[in-house]
Amino acid sequence: MLKIEKVSKIYKGGKKAVNNISLDIKKGEFICFIGPSGCGKTTTMKMINRLIEPSEGQILINGENIMDKDPVQLRREIGYVIQQIGLFPHMTILENITLVPKLLKWEEKRKKERALELLQLVDMGPEYLERYPHELSGGQQQRIGVLRALASNPPLILMDEPFGALDPITRDALQEEFKNLQRTLNKTIVFVTHDMDEAIKLADRIVILKAGEIVQVGTPDEILRNPVNEFVEEFIGKDRLLQTRPHVELVEQIMSRNPISITEEKSLNDAIKIMREKRVDSLLVIDEQNVLKGFVDVETISEFRKKATFISEVINTEVYSVNQDSLIRDSVQKILKRGFKYVPVVDHNKHLVGIVTRATLVDIVYDSIWGEEEHQIAEMVEMF
Repeated sequence: MLKIEKVSKIYKGGKKAVNNISLDIKKGEFICFIGPSGCGKTTTMKMINRLIEPSEGQILINGENIMDKDPVQLRREIGYVIQQIGLFPHMTILENITLVPKLLKWEEKRKKERALELLQLVDMGPEYLERYPHELSGGQQQRIGVLRALASNPPLILMDEPFGALDPITRDALQEEFKNLQRTLNKTIVFVTHDMDEAIKLADRIVILKAGEIVQVGTPDEILRNPVNEFVEEFIGKDRLLQTRPHVELVEQIMSRNPISITEEKSLNDAIKIMREKRVDSLLVIDEQNVLKGFVDVETISEFRKKATFISEVINTEVYSVNQDSLIRDSVQKILKRGFKYVPVVDHNKHLVGIVTRATLVDIVYDSIWGEEEHQIAEMVEMF
């Protein structure tokens, strides 16, 4: 889909910001460029949409050389998201989202339908269309920035540290949201970041750069398990190099497939009965299509038992979940850092498919810390 062939960027005086980079990116692939400051990651990304002109080599999108296209037209065909968001304060959210479709002369009805469709993807309703950027939180503004890049349905999206200015909790939520969005829409993403955790979480492949050259390209697990040199080891951080069992990488491989749940139309008495039978203090709440809606616990039922009858009246909808094909590494960090007792597991349509408990993840952490040591001891015992 995107082919970078022996591309260099040479500035006056002969300084090479990018030196002879080659990379093939497949359709629907999520690529993260990462490296220290001045390594050439942003320069490389900006050469793709000709915000910076390459000095040598060629860049092809679907077989067509970008230098053969009008640069303005090229940029309208590529989504672009930056850290500063860049929403126009005097424009409504509708106008901001549909900026490129307006330039492409879409009809008003089509523009509004597209804006509504995109807002729905990030759980924002039609009431946001006529609001202005200053009326939104930082996280909501960044969502609009992402939606604007998606508005004309471009096959390729470039993202330059889009979540870097957000607080950690908002950033974490947007990363999850965007990764699910990318999988759903099957967009090709080139994403620049300086955060290794972000790259590991989001990328299908990570491209590590140093001094304008590619040092290593691989999946997050390939790079974590087989760093090519000491620079990559140091850049990754030794604490990340082995955090999961060999051959156990995805949440679905360790989750329990029988989470204890209740439908939202059931009564509080039904919930109490299930809790007593299963000896648990909370239940996951689903609808008739098995879509995760939230949870209910003993404390909530005790508080509202005299005021409410049905689960739908007391459900807590602020439930953190992970996707079944998320990396275990991410789930370990989040559950242990945030102190969750469990995390429900969902598919891409938010259907409840399993649950991961803190106890399960603690076992994995123990294995990653002491598993290799035990293996070495066993080998020594066999020798004697």
